[in-house]
Amino acid sequence: MKYTINHISTGEDEVIVNYLRMTPEVERIVNFIKGEQTKLIGWKDKEQKLIDIKAILYIETVDGNTFAYTEEEIIKLDYTLAQLEQLLNDINFFRCSKSMIINIDKVDSLRSLPSNRIDARMVNGEHIIISRTYASDFRRILRKGAGHE
Repeated sequence: MKYTINHISTGEDEVIVNYLRMTPEVERIVNFIKGEQTKLIGWKDKEQKLIDIKAILYIETVDGNTFAYTEEEIIKLDYTLAQLEQLLNDINFFRCSKSMIINIDKVDSLRSLPSNRIDARMVNGEHIIISRTYASDFRRILRKGAGHE
């Protein structure tokens, strides 16, 4: 498959996909562009496992290892948090601390805390603290999503 990348100096970013046949490879590329990458590959019990991105509540780095948490399981990922932040940024994932990324779509409620932090209660009842370093960006994203910016 050939591709062309052009830098433009004005206007909006735009991606055009020209294809002869809608192959699985083309479909994966289109889904990724649309922010619909659907799976990540990880490890559980020494077996490779596919994890549905939409099922992820949050991703955390512990002792140099990265884990994705869903309501049912914990999967070890072979990505750094920085790689995942870049990969998932456009599909409602947000870096909420030095060691964690949350799925905004899985946040059930929010509560302000002292020192400009935010307590995000996830749909499974877990509480994730959004650190003050990231709290203002999180509020801006929420306002923008609600049409207030």
